[in-house]
Amino acid sequence: MEWAKNTTFIAECTDYTFDGLGIVRYQGMCFFVRNLLVGEQAEIQIMAVKKNRGYGRVLRLLRTSPQRTAPRCPVAGKCGGCQLQHMSADLQAQFKRQRVADCFRRIGRMEVQPLPVITMQQPWHYRNKVQVPVGVDSQGQIRMGYYRTHSHDIVDWDRCCLHSELENEILLCLRELIRRHGNPEQFRHILIKHAFVTGQVMVVLIVNQQPLTGQAVFVETLRRRFPQIRSILMQLNQRQDNVILGDQQTVLWGDSTIEEELLGLRFQISARAFYQINPLQTAKLYQTALDFAGLTGSETLMDVYCGTGTIGLCASRQAKRVIGIEIVPSAVEDARRNALRNGITNAEFYCGEAGEWTEKLRKQGVQPDVAMVDPPRKGLDEKTLNALEGMNPQRIVYVSCDPATLARDCAWLCAHGYQLERVQPLDMFPATLHVETIVLLQKLNS
Repeated sequence: MEWAKNTTFIAECTDYTFDGLGIVRYQGMCFFVRNLLVGEQAEIQIMAVKKNRGYGRVLRLLRTSPQRTAPRCPVAGKCGGCQLQHMSADLQAQFKRQRVADCFRRIGRMEVQPLPVITMQQPWHYRNKVQVPVGVDSQGQIRMGYYRTHSHDIVDWDRCCLHSELENEILLCLRELIRRHGNPEQFRHILIKHAFVTGQVMVVLIVNQQPLTGQAVFVETLRRRFPQIRSILMQLNQRQDNVILGDQQTVLWGDSTIEEELLGLRFQISARAFYQINPLQTAKLYQTALDFAGLTGSETLMDVYCGTGTIGLCASRQAKRVIGIEIVPSAVEDARRNALRNGITNAEFYCGEAGEWTEKLRKQGVQPDVAMVDPPRKGLDEKTLNALEGMNPQRIVYVSCDPATLARDCAWLCAHGYQLERVQPLDMFPATLHVETIVLLQKLNS
């Protein structure tokens, strides 16, 4: 059958894609439709047709799911920052739990029953870090917001309901400062880090040229209006790609870092260092990972992709020795300072690529009882997996931001002497597609 663009039809949503689109089937063709929930019936307009699938949009909802909610944000359907605001909290949790199970089944060839998702009671204003692109429209007016899905078109907004209110106020102030005293074409991004417990704030102005137009006014106004700000930085980024942070950093005022508190410890955070975005859920995430690790005080724990040392240092109070590995030099420096700051003497940190350093430590005879891995979205590479197998830890606790690569790596580990014990999803990013997962793997015959 020939499917013409803009043709309409009526159908019911029966499932979801991996990225939350509703799936409808009509006359032998499968269509993916944004903003449509299972059980809903809609009049759908065809937007594009590929070889074996099509894409459509909702013209009219004819039957509405009781699990549909009205988005809080007026640009929720346009901005790419959120994808699931039309789902109730319960439905989001179901969707994310099923997403994890589907990845294990399709990619890992493993049938697992993830534990119920650890959710947030108040799933708004949770982000302690925002990276907002800055642009100029065809009339030369400044635009600040997140990109439209699958584009570099900035969707302008005044407030984001995932940011803290303080972050929103600082962004509004910066928009006005750039408009009145700055050069909008000089800016690439605004980065804000907000430590929720200590209240300290870092503002990073990411620009494509120096000196910064209106620099003195920017610094004076931010300091006067927001006493929580402890650090104002500028980074120069002239790259022609999607990398956000620049290689050259200048302290315009204050310190180069801010401090945050987590599980009773103080951590120093720099502009480049990784730190979990949702502080309330981070405490639950790390506590779950530590519970899975089963530390008694006599173990050696290896923390691969340790960042600023947060989870390893939290674990140091229950372990004999902690070894951290991280590729970002500034993060390793932060980790070492964080250990000193908290009086921790049984933790050591090494700077280098995860696979190379894991293999190097294995050859030196390091044999951890527990390995804690928290890799980026791409997961573990072959060298790291082989080195972990050679180290033969009794338990591996895998913290993942991507269930697809998690399932792939767990399948490899289970084929090399480990058994999957527990799979715990955690909603670190409500209203978005993302789901964090903590997995416990136990060595067989241990």
